[in-house]
Amino acid sequence: MTSKREQVLNALYIAVKTLEGANLKVYRNLDKPQPVPSGGLIVLRDGAGEEPEVLLSPLTYIYEHIVTMEVMVQNASSATRDTALDALLVSIGAIITANRTLGGLAEWVEARSPDFVDDPIEGAASIRLATVGIMVRFFTTDPLN
Repeated sequence: MTSKREQVLNALYIAVKTLEGANLKVYRNLDKPQPVPSGGLIVLRDGAGEEPEVLLSPLTYIYEHIVTMEVMVQNASSATRDTALDALLVSIGAIITANRTLGGLAEWVEARSPDFVDDPIEGAASIRLATVGIMVRFFTTDPLN
């Protein structure tokens, strides 16, 4: 049986993966660097759960789990990079807003403000990266479930 935590993380991944196409790739917990496709690259990392709030009757653990999402675009033009990254972030925001409970698995899903980094690559176009924390609040009856 799959844990509630894994169900929630997988549901978020599947929701974001709907953006994937020939020019945009979406991965979960990618461990090897990949070339950035022309439309961008999104990597969801499982992140970390905070200490749960505990309700005793009935016993319920309320988690706020922070998923880290890395959104990357690569282009020689800084204006094109900025526009493409912004469009991806808006699309991700729309996916989250459209289904804040991940089909009933979570109580609430909410993106936090992104942090931006520009990564110049010698001999290639620069990469613009946004790191976004996504808070997922969910309930479970067992901390390992």
